[in-house]
Amino acid sequence: MTGPESRTCPTLLPLPDCREREWARQAIALLEGDGRRSADTHLLKPLFPGLKGVSIYLKDESTHPTGSLKHRLARSLFLYGICNGRIGRDTTLVEASSGSTAVSEAYFARLLGLRFIAVMPSSTSRQKIQTIESFGGQCHFVERAGEVYDVAMRVAAETGGHYLDQFTNAERATDWRGNNNIAESIFRQLDSEEFPVPEWLVMSAGTGGTSATLGRYIRYRNLDTRLCVVDVENSAFYDAWRTGDALITAAGSRIEGIGRPRVEPSFMPGVIDHMIRVPDAASIAAAHVLSERLFRQIGGSTGTNFFGLCWVAANMMASGKEGSVVTLICDSGQRYADTYFNPAWLKAQGIDISPYRQMLDRFLDTGQFVPPG
Repeated sequence: MTGPESRTCPTLLPLPDCREREWARQAIALLEGDGRRSADTHLLKPLFPGLKGVSIYLKDESTHPTGSLKHRLARSLFLYGICNGRIGRDTTLVEASSGSTAVSEAYFARLLGLRFIAVMPSSTSRQKIQTIESFGGQCHFVERAGEVYDVAMRVAAETGGHYLDQFTNAERATDWRGNNNIAESIFRQLDSEEFPVPEWLVMSAGTGGTSATLGRYIRYRNLDTRLCVVDVENSAFYDAWRTGDALITAAGSRIEGIGRPRVEPSFMPGVIDHMIRVPDAASIAAAHVLSERLFRQIGGSTGTNFFGLCWVAANMMASGKEGSVVTLICDSGQRYADTYFNPAWLKAQGIDISPYRQMLDRFLDTGQFVPPG
């Protein structure tokens, strides 16, 4: 303003009470309290007799209060939304999710007293749906995985709410330089191990946010560690990384939580050193094998991670390379009792896991990595 009013002293008026700012302050305190109570997870070191000179580590994210890796992401998305002024005391929160992120977001929404709606495929496991609803969340179903984005945006617009949009915001809501992110936690826990700087980190991609955090952190810290991202059948990520085409679309994954029908904005191929595609039968077989050896069930995405870890370890052993390899336990297999651990479901899907089970058991016991067929 350049006229006379710009030179007029402002009239004295009562200052605003900033009630929304007070709510935001209290909400952030609640989220930070949850972070302090669940700041770290165990780094397991299972021993497999066939793996000579290669140390295996599993970062167990299933022990978070909401049972999965997505607990970290959900808290970051809530903090991101509040600090950017997009989440307030009466905001309805909406997410597009295949389950685990929505479970964690429903937990945080209840913590803050906010309404939460999850838009998800109708094929989402019954156990995840029940958990979301137990936290007070609502589930809005679509028939095809590719519909979740547009429907979530529409529901947010219709309710005057905020679309959390994990697929866009995952890589930007997390502080990849440190601040107790998952990468910093892994390297801190490895500090006194025989091979404290792992040769490889192995991670599957759902939003792409975790692989982006891992890849950027190891570059920021100038570490020798390399990142291998494992993708699944009917997912767009592997082909996008291989060709450089960010517009690739696919049918959608049968392994819940990872693999996507499109290349998500949080997927950062430039920080990935290598990718492989894992057959669904191999992912599920690996989940069964690792569950038996840990004496508790783990989920299908962890099976994908573990198969990729075994593949990396086999290549290291074949080249005479020693060192450590790390991957993540993403969630519990109890959420998939009706699918991956149900023989009737596997038969209906035409999935035979026995050849991959035999292959993995042989490798873990003898070191011989011989693919089926």
